[in-house]
Amino acid sequence: MTFVRTKLKIERMGQGQVLEVRLKGKEPLENVPRSLTDEGHTVLINEEVAEGEGVHRLLVRVKG
Repeated sequence: MTFVRTKLKIERMGQGQVLEVRLKGKEPLENVPRSLTDEGHTVLINEEVAEGEGVHRLLVRVKG
């Protein structure tokens, strides 16, 4: 579900814009960046923001 929400937001954005996504949990952290890359978007940053809590921040540049 996390990827679907991210994809819907990206579809409303312009080419080259940057989206911040927060992820929690192992599965979204593995799947969302991979799926975004597969669709041609660029993951600029993938960093842990809440150490020990498993919360990560992605910055994604919309393809184009």
